[in-house]
Amino acid sequence: MSDVTLELEKREITGKTVKNLRKAGMVPAVIHDHGKPSVVVMAEYQAIYKAYQEAGRHHPVSLKAGGKSYTAIIKNVTFDPIYNSLMHVVFNAVKANEKVTTDIPVHVKLAEENDSTPAERAGLMVLHNVTTVEVEAAANKLPDALEFDGEKLVEVGDHATVADLIVPAGVLVKTDAEQTIARVVEPAAVAAANDAAGGDAEAEEQESVPADHESTAEEGTQKDEIRPGGKQEKEDKQQGHNPTKD
Repeated sequence: MSDVTLELEKREITGKTVKNLRKAGMVPAVIHDHGKPSVVVMAEYQAIYKAYQEAGRHHPVSLKAGGKSYTAIIKNVTFDPIYNSLMHVVFNAVKANEKVTTDIPVHVKLAEENDSTPAERAGLMVLHNVTTVEVEAAANKLPDALEFDGEKLVEVGDHATVADLIVPAGVLVKTDAEQTIARVVEPAAVAAANDAAGGDAEAEEQESVPADHESTAEEGTQKDEIRPGGKQEKEDKQQGHNPTKD
């Protein structure tokens, strides 16, 4: 069911003292399992970060913790806003046939011989309004991405909506079907609008897209986070301060 695997260690440290785990290169995490007591765990930074990169929030992860095995979806992740380092991960255990709701990336599908849409090849611009859509599906049916046919974007005014996505059987798209995913515009029109808006026209025209991670710390505080080898740790060393002894 899942080719992303991760081994986790049980942990006793919770609350603000998890900052000591982070200084030691570990990331605290928790596994929620259908109303059972949560399993408090941790993993080495690079291992858990790699699993997050590969699975995102739409691909099942095979977990091993405390002698037990779980299939889980990454529900939430917390990143430090300054160093952009992974601070905390929440896993939701799922069953193969259990329906889950999550965000799936949206990609452009092009003909094999092309690397851009017909509109872009003609010197026009394609503005992408949506990069993910919300779907519901059994955990073992979640696609890695949903695609729309980019070859249909030819002239100014052409656009693709959520309804144009190629959706496999067993997957329900919950995002509004009429929402625009991408549209073709004249580069000159965007440039003129940017000049009139002080350079922010394109950003304002595109709908905001939620990040693929949360920014609210689960345990400890964000200022407590010092990623091993990061800027703060280097500054502490230069000043003769050893944060691991705090």
